[in-house]
Amino acid sequence: MTRHLLEVDDLTPDELATVLDLAEDPQPEPVLAGKGMALVFQKPSARTRNSMEMAVVQLGGHPVSVRGDEVGIDTRETAEDVARTLACYHAAIGARVFSHGVLERMAAVSPVPVVNLLSDEAHPLQALADLLTLRQAWGGFKGRALAYVGDGNNVCRSLGLAGALAGLDIRVATPPAYGVPPQHADRLKALGAEVVETSRAAEAVDGADAVYTDVWASMGQEAEAAARRRAFEGFAVDERLMGAAAPGALFLHCLPAHRGEEVAAAVVDGPASRVWEQAANRMHAARGLLRFLVDAA
Repeated sequence: MTRHLLEVDDLTPDELATVLDLAEDPQPEPVLAGKGMALVFQKPSARTRNSMEMAVVQLGGHPVSVRGDEVGIDTRETAEDVARTLACYHAAIGARVFSHGVLERMAAVSPVPVVNLLSDEAHPLQALADLLTLRQAWGGFKGRALAYVGDGNNVCRSLGLAGALAGLDIRVATPPAYGVPPQHADRLKALGAEVVETSRAAEAVDGADAVYTDVWASMGQEAEAAARRRAFEGFAVDERLMGAAAPGALFLHCLPAHRGEEVAAAVVDGPASRVWEQAANRMHAARGLLRFLVDAA
């Protein structure tokens, strides 16, 4: 049965640990030697494209990046037919899309693994890189608490699921109208996570071992930026808020960062920050995941 990765909880806790272990293998097997991976980008990204292309290269394969207008999903041909076509040439397909439903439709018909490079609902590869970064810093996850402050968006959702799979305590602080959907909170609890949801940033951060934030207006939400800045007053991660976290707490951000908005420059560029380790780990995490999926095929 072909394995896909549309959200991080498509992995079991043991499989997640295996992916992280494979990500740190300094001499990965060339499981994609003589093979290609199609990388479809309806939405552009510097980190996703570079990390995925290099992960494929490091596994001996050939990445082929394709713009959304080159394939015309649901304009020139259906998502299903795009997946069937790309599977004729490639050992795996990655897609960065506007709608999560497109990925689900591609995976339903694809004979090769489909990987979510980002959708409106999930960003699993970012979450894998985040966990890899934390594991490298801490050595493990037992007894650790992770606080997310900001918009309950796709990054927040995947991070929460990944943290739950790893056994982290999860705290999420969002403005009342910007929290995670109730069905997602139920999904977290089903994984056995101890989840604290609050509208007070300081409550989530209190004693946390790591603090995470993301931009307040994601790609495609530019028209909402002014309203979101007003709604998110009090949710900026600054030195004062970091001071409420545990001694030695780490700061994470998936980038790009807006200094002076969701995070203070002194935090994102300060000693607690691990944002560049996260960025580097996007490549390593992708490499580990691809090895896992190809081996499982």
